Amino acid sequence: MSMSAPAKCPLCRKPASDAHAPFCSAGCQDRDLLNWLGEAYAVSGPPADEPESLLDKR
Repeated sequence: MSMSAPAKCPLCRKPASDAHAPFCSAGCQDRDLLNWLGEAYAVSGPPADEPESLLDKR
């Protein structure tokens, strides 16, 4: 029987809490959201069209 290690917060590596999983606290949860909103994280893919280029095609 293998025991898995307790989950750790992906930002600060402290033990994760059930209330804020997978984070340890509301602070780390909010910091992660701000990273997404501030474009600190990115998902690779083709470049998005600029809104101005869409208007030129009409």
